This record gives sequence, C-alpha cells and structure tokens, in this order.
Amino acid sequence: MHLNHDIHLGYCTNIHRGESWDETWKRLDVHTLEVRRRVLPQDKPYGIGLRLGNQAARELAASPCQLAEFQEWLEKNNCYVFTINGFPYGAFHGTRVKEQVFKPDWATQERLDYTCLLFDLLAKLLPKGMSGSVSTLPGSHKTFNVGSEEISQIFSNLKICKEHIARISEETGHDLHLGLEPEPLGLFETSGETIKFFGLYLDQYPQDTEFLRFVGMNYDTCHLAIEYEEAASSLKRIQDHGIRISKLHFSNALRLTPTPENLQRLAQFNEPVYFHQVIVRDGNNPLRRFADLDLALEAVATDPKIAGDEWRVHFHIPLHARPSSGFADTSDHVLGAMDWLATDPNGCKHIEMETYTWEVLPEEMRSAGVEDQLVKEYDWTLAELAKRDLYSPVS
Repeated sequence: MHLNHDIHLGYCTNIHRGESWDETWKRLDVHTLEVRRRVLPQDKPYGIGLRLGNQAARELAASPCQLAEFQEWLEKNNCYVFTINGFPYGAFHGTRVKEQVFKPDWATQERLDYTCLLFDLLAKLLPKGMSGSVSTLPGSHKTFNVGSEEISQIFSNLKICKEHIARISEETGHDLHLGLEPEPLGLFETSGETIKFFGLYLDQYPQDTEFLRFVGMNYDTCHLAIEYEEAASSLKRIQDHGIRISKLHFSNALRLTPTPENLQRLAQFNEPVYFHQVIVRDGNNPLRRFADLDLALEAVATDPKIAGDEWRVHFHIPLHARPSSGFADTSDHVLGAMDWLATDPNGCKHIEMETYTWEVLPEEMRSAGVEDQLVKEYDWTLAELAKRDLYSPVS
C-alpha cells in the first residue's frame, strides 16, 4: 500500500505454500485478497510483496496468457506488485529448507538466470513510473567453503545481473534495483561485512560506477538485530558508504536470557524446516555463533559455562506478538529502523513485513489463521508508522 513520502508497504507472500505458478496464484486469490479486504478499502491500491520461486517464475514467463490474466487480476482487485522476494529459489515450506535456501548461490549460472528472470517479470507487472526491487541472498553461505575463485565468480555474476537490470530500467523507465540480504552465517552478515563485500566488488570492477545505483542491500531487521546491531547507526553506516537501502524487511527475532528454564522452553522452537542460527553474547567477549538451534542447545548442555548472558535466535516472531515467560523479541530494532526512516523518508521506499514462520510457530504464538496473523501485523506496523508520520490512516 502507499504510505506517506511515496513509500510502499506489503507483506511477503513467502508465508504461503506454493512452488508452481498455479499454486502461487491460488494462495494470492485466497489469502492475499482476504488480508487486503481486512486492512484497506477497495478503492485504495494494495501493494503485494510477491514471492516467486524458480518454478513459478519460469511457468509465468513461459505463458503470456497467464501473465496477462495475472495483470488483469491485479487491476481488477486494485493491487500492484512492487517487490519480489528472490531469496528462496526452490521449495520453502513443508520440507527441509535450512542451508538449501542458500542454493544455488551467486557463484552459479542458475542463480543469475533466475534473478534476471524475476526482473523481466517485475518490469511487466510494475505500474508505470513505480520503482521495483528484488531481494536475494548475501552471495553465498560461510559453510560452503567459498574461496577467492568463487567470490570472483559471484562478483562476475552480480555484474552481469546489474547490466541486465540497467538495460531493463532504460527500456521501461522503471527504477529497478537488487537488494542483497545479509543473514547470520551468510557470506556477509553484519553491516561491516556488507560494506566490505561491496568494497571488494568495486576493487574487482573499479570502473563499474553504476553498480551502486542498481545493486544495494535488503536490510532485514531480524537478521541485523541478531547481530546485536543498532538500527539507526547501522543504516546510516551503510548509507554513508554509498550503498543503497533497496528494501526494508520488518521482522522480529527471538531473544532470551539463557537460564536453564528458558533453554528448556527454547526446545519447542527447534524444528526441522528452517535454519535457526543462534548468536550468543557473553559480556565483552566476542559473539559466539551457532549454525542452528539444535547445535547451540547441544553445546550448552555439554558445557553450561558457554551459555553467556543473552541469546538471539533466528526464528521470525510475528511483529505484533510479545513473547512471555522469560522470552522477548527484537521489536526495538524494527522501531529503530522506523525512527531512521522517519528522519530520512527518502532513505528507502520499499518495506516488506516478512514473518514466514506461521506454520512452525509454537501453538501459543500462532494466530487462528494465517490471515489473522497478517492483519494483526499490519495493524501493529501501521500504528507505529503513523506515530512517525510515515502513514496517514484511511477511513
């Protein structure tokens, strides 16, 4: 939806199952339209943060009739697509995702082809004159043994993708941009590592003066909060190095003091589908990182002395939910990102709410239906944005 200062907000449809285009569209027709009905009057345009996996993207691109039908559906329902989540390439629900969500990585032709295809589709779906973004993974994952050869190939593929984005932007008049999304244990995960990654790219291609116009960062508040970063300072630091904030992902992480009781309760969040990286703070010592929640729980069970004084867990908690019984969240980081945007409304024009974990949330935190959760997230987000003059409520 349109916010103040020409900012756009939507929820990311990766919360819904669907790998084929037919499945994806059915979820939009059932769930997204119901959420749309409950959060915004029909005469107001409703923005969609679309998740298109590789299968759905190829099927949609191969069928001009289906693409035309979808464009008609958008117009009929006064909806528009302004951003696409291109991080998950393949299956994203109901099976082991974990490290697979980083595959294929940016060293591969498959990732390059998929991302370019998403921009081809986005350019056809965008309303005239509107900017469009695609978010993607942070190059690769630290456990994939990425060496100098792979990094060089990652940069080469990003350069080719940038040239593709620039060409489509010139042909269509759209401001199109790619956002690389840092994630714990990704090839780059902190604001500092993000700056270093972009710097290394420019070292390899010093003449590529347009790169930062078309390729920037997708700032996920959950991911950077897990790194114990402070939103306003991190966002300013990124900007000061000339890196575009392509999109803001509003999402919460789980935080807790690692008492024996809390660690016992934390086991209910240990599920087999998604990565739940854990970062432990222990006084002034360096942060301790675990690739997944089960590994962290096993380690502290073996040696309780490594528990530290705070845990932050990559488990997306609904924006409106306030965990209880010794648990907390990182909503302060989301609010800090809103405060930053209020001081610089031109700093980023795309916002996505991204709590994709509805299916695996513990029962005590799960809304009755996925639409209920999304409506509550809209209510919370819009109320906080309104406090900062970023949204004017509609009647």
